Amino acid sequence: MKSARNNKQSSRKGSRFVYWTPRILSIVFLCFLALFSLDVFGNGLSVEQTILALLMHNIPVFILGILVWISWKYDVVGGVAFILFGVWYIVQIAITAMANGFEWYLLSWAVQISGIAFFIGILYLINWKKKK
Repeated sequence: MKSARNNKQSSRKGSRFVYWTPRILSIVFLCFLALFSLDVFGNGLSVEQTILALLMHNIPVFILGILVWISWKYDVVGGVAFILFGVWYIVQIAITAMANGFEWYLLSWAVQISGIAFFIGILYLINWKKKK
């Protein structure tokens, strides 16, 4: 009797972990991506140019933010969206490498950004699968 209760509690804890982890990580990931837009300050741009550059740099953050909001209810959307974002970023890095020549830091960028996106996407898909 006691073992069945412990299994139920650990199952509930595991379900909460799988539910909350991708959501929290996706918000932290969006904040991490938004930090990269801060490089527009100090470039000698006017206020209007700075605002425009800030908005342009944050387009992926805005899109992923909307997808995180949708993913809060529909995990499969988050899973597919983050995995596709990771693939899209790798393609962008490859295009940059072909145009400008390969640099080692491009590989580290791809691992950092795409790896995190893939991990979050997989967690969303695991939660979606557990719900089914």
